[in-house]
Amino acid sequence: MAPRRPKKAPAKRVFQPLPKNTFWIEHDAYDRRVWEHLRAEAPSLRELESAGASLLPHFGSLLQDIFSLLFKYNIKYHADGDVLPSALLNRNFLHAIHNGAQYAFLREQTLLNEAHAGLSTLILGERLLTLVREEKFLTRRDLRDLWDIQKQEEILDQKIEEYDNADTIPEDQLSEEGKKALQKAKEKMGGEVQGAEALLRHKTNQLKEDLKQIESQAANRMQAEAIKVAQQLEDATQEAETWGNTIGSAEKSPAGQKLELGRRLAGNEKLKKLARMVGRMKFHAQALRKKVFERASEELLEVEQGDALHRLLPHELLSLHHPLLRKDFYRRFLDQELIQYSLRGIEEKGKGPMIVCLDGSSSMSGDKEIWSKAVSLTLLEIARKQRRLFRSICFSSAETPLQVLDMNPRDRYEVETKTIMDLAEYFPGGGTDFQKPLDAALDCLRQSRFKKGDIIFITDGECQVDPQWAEGFREQKDKLGFSLFSILIDMGPASLGTLKEFSDRISTIKQLTGDDAKEIFVNF
Repeated sequence: MAPRRPKKAPAKRVFQPLPKNTFWIEHDAYDRRVWEHLRAEAPSLRELESAGASLLPHFGSLLQDIFSLLFKYNIKYHADGDVLPSALLNRNFLHAIHNGAQYAFLREQTLLNEAHAGLSTLILGERLLTLVREEKFLTRRDLRDLWDIQKQEEILDQKIEEYDNADTIPEDQLSEEGKKALQKAKEKMGGEVQGAEALLRHKTNQLKEDLKQIESQAANRMQAEAIKVAQQLEDATQEAETWGNTIGSAEKSPAGQKLELGRRLAGNEKLKKLARMVGRMKFHAQALRKKVFERASEELLEVEQGDALHRLLPHELLSLHHPLLRKDFYRRFLDQELIQYSLRGIEEKGKGPMIVCLDGSSSMSGDKEIWSKAVSLTLLEIARKQRRLFRSICFSSAETPLQVLDMNPRDRYEVETKTIMDLAEYFPGGGTDFQKPLDAALDCLRQSRFKKGDIIFITDGECQVDPQWAEGFREQKDKLGFSLFSILIDMGPASLGTLKEFSDRISTIKQLTGDDAKEIFVNF
């Protein structure tokens, strides 16, 4: 009798794992690095990504794909089999943008321009999210189907992993019964994988059919949004350039900061008007100060520390010829510790830090707000150029918290665009209380870094103060040795009465023109 041949083990089934990719447009290392840097610098992008992730699967991948569609020179799409089925909706959105008539015009502004491409991505992403929330593209059932597909993908991945892990169990250490049980378990898991694959395939096919029905509608809406984005991008770019000229900076702004600035400027008429006003004021203020300085009569008074290169003692300049002393010279220049001559004359008047109290009460709304903030930002530019600290204190009623902003930190005295926008956009409204901001200004002047500073108080003057408080404030003013300059925004109702109680000088603005306001900058 011939020996019985051993039964062959059934052939192992090989299941194709799902792709891990959720992007439709090919990215290289440079593209990913540019996007990550932009995302790190722009909080608005991260906030949008977080908001969209709760509504649509792979919304972060969609944003990066939109950025690539606008930024990259060569656009190449992945094949369907290389992308997860739950990202199918993203492809429809991308094709709608890419195939639109406005795409070529939009791409002219965004090609290889990080800030413009990022701002366009942000605006498109926000509009897209709004349309999805309003069910302009998909119904709630469609959204539920998308999440069901993503869940089914996770289930399939888990079952394939369990099936593959079963092969790691060493059969030579099992009994015959154990081997049979293991084989039976493998067959069961294989059947579960097949079932999960079939269910995912069915759901995916159903989603494709649903997307075909809304493809035309989605394309029309996305193309219309692209037209609006192109218009907003052009306006925001021009306004951002205006703001950049309004408040100078020693360095080129990072792309993320430009993106944030463009987003805040897009469609904001108040900021556009304010930028134009500041530009005119800055021109007149600088021209006036230059004229005053040319007439200045000055004399050497004493030796002091500072960073005025034209007044350095000769031995300080000799340090530049020595390789080691040169580094020490640069350090002391940044810290304002170089030995220089002190001059006595007009130019030395009012050179300390500025503490600007800005009235944000309801009576300051409209043109008064624009004027007051234009004055404040012009003073900020003067402080930046003269390397003087500048603190802004925006106030309204006694119950409303103060907005306190240090506009130019001492390390470089440069101004961040975000801080300027925070000042420009903030307007609390409500009643008016002078005592709270002036008490805060006193606390500021008691700090060593604000020593020898002065207070600039910008208001329409419509407020009363307690007589005892006013007397105490005047005593503190004499003790600390500072001056308080008030700028009355007298367009409409205004009052000088209260300001006279604690001001050393009061300037007024009578008309909405830059020429009439230049005199307020003479002594700053």
